Amino acid sequence: MSKQHITTLLVANRGEIACRVMRTAKAMGLTTVAVHSAIDANARHAREADIRIDLGGAKPADSYLRVDKLIEAARASGAQAIHPGYGFLSENAGFARAIEAAGLIFLGPPASAIDAMGSKSAAKALMEKAGVPLVPGYHGDAQDVETFRTASEQIGYPVLLKATAGGGGKGMKVVEREADLAEALQSAQREAQSAFGDSRMLVEKYVLKPRHVEIQVFADQHGNCLYLNERDCSIQRRHQKVVEEAPAPGLSVELRRAMGEAAVKAVQAIGYVGAGTVEFLLDARGEFFFMEMNTRLQVEHPVTEAITSLDLVAWQIRIAQGEPLPITQDQVPLNGHAIEVRLYAEDPDNDFLPATGTLDLYREPSAGSGRRVDSGVAEGDTVSPFYDPMLGKLIAWGENREEARLRLLAMLDETYVGGVRTNLAFLRRVIGHPAFAAAELDTGFILRHETELMRKPGELDEAFWQRAAKLFVETEPALVRSDDLHSPWAKRNGLRFGMSAQISVHLMCNGESRTVRVENSAEAVHRPKAIRQGRTLYLEWNGELQAVTAFDPIAEAEASHQQHGGLTAPMNGSIVRVLVEAGHSVEAGSVLIVMEAMKMEHSIRAAQAGVVKSLFCAEGELVSEGAVLLELEDHEALSTGGQG
Repeated sequence: MSKQHITTLLVANRGEIACRVMRTAKAMGLTTVAVHSAIDANARHAREADIRIDLGGAKPADSYLRVDKLIEAARASGAQAIHPGYGFLSENAGFARAIEAAGLIFLGPPASAIDAMGSKSAAKALMEKAGVPLVPGYHGDAQDVETFRTASEQIGYPVLLKATAGGGGKGMKVVEREADLAEALQSAQREAQSAFGDSRMLVEKYVLKPRHVEIQVFADQHGNCLYLNERDCSIQRRHQKVVEEAPAPGLSVELRRAMGEAAVKAVQAIGYVGAGTVEFLLDARGEFFFMEMNTRLQVEHPVTEAITSLDLVAWQIRIAQGEPLPITQDQVPLNGHAIEVRLYAEDPDNDFLPATGTLDLYREPSAGSGRRVDSGVAEGDTVSPFYDPMLGKLIAWGENREEARLRLLAMLDETYVGGVRTNLAFLRRVIGHPAFAAAELDTGFILRHETELMRKPGELDEAFWQRAAKLFVETEPALVRSDDLHSPWAKRNGLRFGMSAQISVHLMCNGESRTVRVENSAEAVHRPKAIRQGRTLYLEWNGELQAVTAFDPIAEAEASHQQHGGLTAPMNGSIVRVLVEAGHSVEAGSVLIVMEAMKMEHSIRAAQAGVVKSLFCAEGELVSEGAVLLELEDHEALSTGGQG
């Protein structure tokens, strides 16, 4: 049993979780240590720490996944303990053992518990022994495609392939038919190896219209264990959570107790210590099936903190020092309702692909009662292709669910992000949707309401361009003389000595350029939500924040020539596989190139049948968004000798 006193804490992670852990650590009087990769040297978590240590490298495998460098950093900084955050090495038993062997404290469960529950297959076997219902599936050691094909036929399609070593949607694929199994298995194994260093998979029945309900558990070193109510995390995209809330709407007291007691029984059987989450699938009949256990703090822990008024990171630190749980099960609070959304740098209009770039504009909602923001970025920061694209989380609490929902909508309306594509407008549509307001939740929510949630902002009409041009002129500092307020040049509607009362403004937005004639008059204009940031005007239009910039029409004309017939990279990332060579004939829909960005794979397919004319990339190469990867010539062009 640990009796060590922690005075310095190293956080072996980055982004919002590193900032969040350090916030509590500082409040407890601890010295905080941040580690960072070479490209994260100026990241927010590094800036906020008392001590920062450079791990070097860029990819996780060269930095945040280097156990030896993390142990060395702890020793160099004088840290007695390491908090793993979530993701990266947080559920790696080898990391936990290395920390213990170095004489340091791991703010997580024993390595034996990670071994037992960190593997989805081992966890399912343990739960089966404990009598908890399981979703039908195969969790064995054999990993060849024939084994998975046989198991899938027995289970019945559709099936779900999942990485045994991790979560967060990495290494997870839904397979609708046998013909797609082999390709999906290979892709899932590569994703799992890249994200977790372990390519082992399991397969289980894909349950239709399930709810994802999870139980937050906590155990100390004295054999005490309790559950801190539950969370509903049903609204997901790419099998990764987007919206979480606590408590789960519609759960009876009896069902909450049954799920909570099952979770506690499972963790007590393996000598668990610290924070953990037992995840269940809940069907419409109220039956629940064990899915997996996450042996770490979860991304969505703030909603549990909101309804219990507890600081779970403080609990982790105190329990790691050998202190007992401060309350009993009967004393666990449940006050009001909380909802959290995850703000991602991603493009909802392009299959939620990760987005990269510089946060030219980043404004968070104001603080206040029932309002919380956990973020890991600030204005001017860069979103790289190497890490998870989550920027932060917005959490709202209310006396009831509707109060929390309306408060969260207000927070979303106060949030501005520019320079990088995000899911901000998508989140507004989810939280504002009547079905969400009615708590009609399951994991198929986004697909079922796709028409309303994924609606395009529509064509930018003349009213938009006129409004943008007028605001651009009004906020253009170069057009106004500020040193003499009595000068006629201090007003845009001042004396012109015969000059036109109109101004021509050359603007660009979403790749479309316009020359707009603006009446330079003094009439009042209703001002929409807009922020001027340097040479860019961010203007909200039809629920989307549009970035409007001035452009030079001459330079635009010179750059108008573009290469045709080329398939381009949809994002910054690395080339995982090149499946064709120059001269190969391909069918429409064939996978030509597989890219990886932020630990997720994306297949680039042929839009039409044709012949590969040229390749401009190779496996292992890093490419930028928009880079031409391959040139494809269609059969019609070939048959006519390329003339047209």
